[in-house]
This record gives sequence, structure tokens and C-alpha cells, in this order.
Amino acid sequence: MLIHSDPAGQTDVLTAGRKEDNNGVTTASGLCRQKSLIFSVIYVIVIFGIQHFMKERRPFKLRGPLVLWSFSLALFSLIGAYRVWKQMAFLLLTKGFKQSVCSQSFYVHPVTKLWIYLFALSKLIEMGDTLFIVLRKKKLIFLHWYHHIATTILSWYGYKIMAAGAGWNTALNLSIHFVMYLYYAVAAMGIRVPHSITRLITTSQIVQITGFVIMNIFIFFWKDDKLCHISWPLFLLSSSLYTTLLALFLNFFVKTYLSRIQKSKWN
Repeated sequence: MLIHSDPAGQTDVLTAGRKEDNNGVTTASGLCRQKSLIFSVIYVIVIFGIQHFMKERRPFKLRGPLVLWSFSLALFSLIGAYRVWKQMAFLLLTKGFKQSVCSQSFYVHPVTKLWIYLFALSKLIEMGDTLFIVLRKKKLIFLHWYHHIATTILSWYGYKIMAAGAGWNTALNLSIHFVMYLYYAVAAMGIRVPHSITRLITTSQIVQITGFVIMNIFIFFWKDDKLCHISWPLFLLSSSLYTTLLALFLNFFVKTYLSRIQKSKWN
């Protein structure tokens, strides 16, 4: 955010412990939620611990590492977006919008299965963004770290239960993250970026989250269709997190861009 097919047989933090219970629901989804919550708690402890540690110390510059970090994530997002959008385009053109939302082919097709898996893992890696903020002693706002926690929990849990909407979620998020991390890399190199670009990125994030809220509404009406799979816990969790994220992003946009415009008119 702008605020400053796993290999067969492989066991990892997302897929370990998969067992079917009597109702056919995997206990792995519960384990996945627990792990994402554990990582989120560790994340909060680490970032605020470092922030406290840095209070009486000079900030690190970290320009080189930040350029490399941002460019690497931009490249990852570009490749992932391209691969997932190919499948999205195929479903939209051949099966229609509902199928593009509800289809579980993303979890079966070897290419999209791999990229949705990597996308879920990347939410954990992207928490590293916050380290650059606290180590450089930049302002850390609530929206930043809340956003990282929310997306990690939703991505991991959704991946584990093969929830509907994965294709749109992954394709849109990777597309926006490509532009966002490219912006971070350019800015870290000391190149001045027009405010219109940052405003456009934030606007695209708001549009994306609005789209997710609307998609959740569609999924609610389609939930009785066996094709459109989503659990009630994930539906309620995603609806609440998307709604709060939308409110926070809108508030950030107003304070950062609209308030600045108003101040410039009065001065």
C-alpha cells in the first residue's frame, strides 16, 4: 500500500497438517488461521519493538537495499499478474463473470496454482516493508500495519479453503503492487515522482477494495451454488476487513490529498 501450484508432496507453512474432519472440512484451515495470527502477532511485536529501539538512535538510510527490495517485489508482481490475468481473461471470455469469480480452477491449473500459492506467501514477505519504515524512522500509521495483517490472514485462509474470488483478488492486487513497488524503487533512487502518480496509486487501491466488497456481495448471493465456495467465517472476516480497509483508505485519501488541495487554495 502507498503510505509512507505448490510442488506435489511439498510441505510448508501453508499446507502442513491437512486432514479431513467428519464434515469434509479440513482442519488445515484452522491451522492456517492460527499460523497467520501467530505471524501477525510476531510482526506487531517486532515492528513496534524496533520502533522503540530506534527512538534515541539515528535513522538508517538503506537506500540501496530499499531499491533492490522494491524492484524485486515489483518484478515478482509483474510476472505473477501476467500469469494470472491470462487465466482470468480465458474464464471471462469463455465462461463469464460468475465463473471467473467462483471457479476453483485457479487452485488446480499448475500455473495459477503456483502463483496463488506464491501470492499468499508474498503477504508474509511484504511485511518487510514496515522494517524499512521503522529503521529509517519514517511515520508509521495504523493503516499500514493493519493492512499487512489483514491481507496476510485473508490470503492464507482463503488459499487453504480454496475460496471463491481468488483469481480477481490475486490479479488485481499483483497489478497494483507492480506499480506501487516500482514507485517505491524510483522514489528510493531519489527521483522525484509527481503527486498525481501517488494519488493515482491510492485511488486504484480504493477501487480495488471497493471491487472486493462488491464481489463479496455477489458471492453471498451465489453461496448456495456448489460452484461458489466460501465458508461463513471467511465471508464474515473478509467482509469486515475489506469494509474497514476501505474506510481507512478513504480517510487516508481525504487527509493526504484533498486536505492538501484545500490548504493550497486558502494559502
